[in-house]
Amino acid sequence: MTTLDKIAGGFGLLEGPVWDSEIGILFADAQNGGVYALNEEGTTCVVAHRRGIGGMVRHSSGGLIVSGRNVALKAQEPGSTVVLLDNDYATSGLVGFSDMCADPAGRLLAGMLGSRPTESKHLSEHGSLWLIELDGSARCIIEAPKVLHTNGLAFSPDNQVLYYADSAKRSVFAYDYDTDLGQVGHPRLFTEMPEGIPDGLAVASDGSVWIANAFAGRVAVVDSAGHHQHSIDVPESIVTNVCFGGSRMDEVYITTGSLNPSERIGSVYRMTSTVPGLVPFQAQCSIRPEQMPPSVTPPVVQQ
Repeated sequence: MTTLDKIAGGFGLLEGPVWDSEIGILFADAQNGGVYALNEEGTTCVVAHRRGIGGMVRHSSGGLIVSGRNVALKAQEPGSTVVLLDNDYATSGLVGFSDMCADPAGRLLAGMLGSRPTESKHLSEHGSLWLIELDGSARCIIEAPKVLHTNGLAFSPDNQVLYYADSAKRSVFAYDYDTDLGQVGHPRLFTEMPEGIPDGLAVASDGSVWIANAFAGRVAVVDSAGHHQHSIDVPESIVTNVCFGGSRMDEVYITTGSLNPSERIGSVYRMTSTVPGLVPFQAQCSIRPEQMPPSVTPPVVQQ
């Protein structure tokens, strides 16, 4: 592996990095708003103003799906937004969506938060995982409070396991996943974080899981059996997410940030890995701007 280089800085709380082969690495500033694209020509704002983005997924149409209070598609046309899954905190008790990923069939998985990480109460009381079907309908596949503070989501190389980080439990869980039905099995503990909390994560081609270890200043690399392999030290304490990119998917991008609005230490780091990452799936769920989007219903509180 090469050294870790800082390639962007001066932001708030960076989240949701995703590689785009045409425009470079995309990342969001959850604290101050906006989605940015970084490439050899510099940094460009591609989605203005929107705050609270915790995850982003490319759509097969060319647009970008972002989380936040709702799940919305930012289409290629400037200013074009289609809400795919709505949320009303007054009825659901959930403030919004965080990390997301697409499954092998093109469905969208979106994890929910019970509290905003930028507020004093960092770890939430309950969360849940929602799935948007190809036809645009939505359903909850992991009910509250089975997940307390939702974060990283990614699939194993064989697409049979969904990794799901629960920051409040300081753990990453593994769920068997049925791609035909879009359903998860019972969770099993994959790995724990004795220091800090697990945040975003990505999976490499050898099955290793790369986990942003927030408040511990590192990315932890864990093998497919859940055993710690090594760590990548990062200059900032709050390491929020990690993704693979580049033409050979051998570039590692790491995002950082701060919960203090007055600080501007959010940065993007890059290094090269000898093991390439997996190419994330793109969402293919229906875009129906003329119809009302499905809405989140109150969480099912069961143990």
